[in-house]
Amino acid sequence: MSEPPVFAPDPLNAPLARETPVVMHDNARIVDGTFIIGGSPWRLLRLASASTEVVKRWHVGGHVRAGEERFARTLVQRGILRPVHHGPLLVDEIDVVIPVRDNIANLRTLLTQLRDLHVTIVDDASLDPLLLTEIANHFGAELIRLDVNGGPGAARNAGVRATSRPLLCFVDADVEFDDAHAVLQRLSVQFQDPMVGACAPRIVGARGPTLRDRFEERFSPLDLGPHDGLVIPDSDINFVPSACLMVRREAFADGFDETLRLGEDVDLVWRLHDRGWLVRYHPSVCVQHRARTTWRAWFSQRVGYGSSAGALAERHGERLAPVRFDIWSLVTWTSLVAGRPLVAARIASVVRRRVRSRITDSDQPDVIANEIIRRAMVSGAGGFARSLVRNFAPVLVLLAMNPRTRRPALVVFAIGTLWRFRYQRPRPSDIALGILDDAAYGVGVAKGAFEHRSLQALTPRVIPSSLRLRDFFAGPGRLSP
Repeated sequence: MSEPPVFAPDPLNAPLARETPVVMHDNARIVDGTFIIGGSPWRLLRLASASTEVVKRWHVGGHVRAGEERFARTLVQRGILRPVHHGPLLVDEIDVVIPVRDNIANLRTLLTQLRDLHVTIVDDASLDPLLLTEIANHFGAELIRLDVNGGPGAARNAGVRATSRPLLCFVDADVEFDDAHAVLQRLSVQFQDPMVGACAPRIVGARGPTLRDRFEERFSPLDLGPHDGLVIPDSDINFVPSACLMVRREAFADGFDETLRLGEDVDLVWRLHDRGWLVRYHPSVCVQHRARTTWRAWFSQRVGYGSSAGALAERHGERLAPVRFDIWSLVTWTSLVAGRPLVAARIASVVRRRVRSRITDSDQPDVIANEIIRRAMVSGAGGFARSLVRNFAPVLVLLAMNPRTRRPALVVFAIGTLWRFRYQRPRPSDIALGILDDAAYGVGVAKGAFEHRSLQALTPRVIPSSLRLRDFFAGPGRLSP
């Protein structure tokens, strides 16, 4: 795409409209009537006294009143407040773009579900273009033919150039809808907020008879979980897949990077974020995605997902770090895994004391400090172990073969594997396939790093800390904030 990038409106000039229904995000909570903990990324915010009652009203759901518009916008931008938009499906506002190459059977099913919508099929150099022409004519869809296979990003860009409506809905041919009109309606109303550049539903595996189908129905790699939020690099929700993605045409601008065969959706979402647009993950809206039809294709897909990290690291640097940690959380959990609980307890105590020393204007500093420590050190441990398993599963297997490193490697492997299944109980076959999935992804990460001659996608990112080693030998009275 040759169009220049378009930046989002200035939030100061786009306050939330009066009477907009709003509700606090699931991960946000009020502490001591003065602080909010939560948001994307997670943070601690102190409320002005005049704002406390407003936030309490919004916590259970309310409306933006006169004089609250800018404050509401601030909380929306920080992922603490979520607008609740309503409205009908405006079919003439949406262009559905489907890139496809020879996926005829799935395409027929999808087009049946997308009847009465404006659909453009982009044939990415299929082997039987005449059959695609017949299908498009049968369903009344527009068809664009590409003579050279350019990949999904290039195909989607071609579909955008051939259409003109203000909202674009990219849908892969192997996606299924229970009710396509309801999905598009609930996604499209999010764009009533002028700051929203893209919105994505939850994607789960399609129902099916095979072991792969049953695994992906519950634990698809495209499933980002049940909690909504803003999509922000380095946050809990750091990307959304383009298998089903609605984008504001104005924000789309220069489009997908056509040099990326994989990871083009991550790249697009992060560029939208960098230009100030909000990208929303909306899991109350759900679509299904078909699993690969053979074990070889399934494993290759996972390797491909991992290999995209190499090219993305060239464009986005530290955002592609396989794991992120602050040094003291790392040392704490390493001490526990290595069987040194007293060292871990000492570190956690000092960190908690430092946090508490900075909370000087609360009647409940211990509650706030404990919540911060719980989030940073306890909840963060599961995500940290998950990242290690996801990116370095082959390395952990090798470490488990060495008697000296076997115990810590197995503990990390167990925590990181089970963390994937924290939202619902797995079956034994799910655990086995989850391990295979992680192994394939880890192989892909290493493959991508080798192909791009870069260790960026394999290099951990250390978050700086204000704590120094001497703080751990100081008594309570000597610790300075």
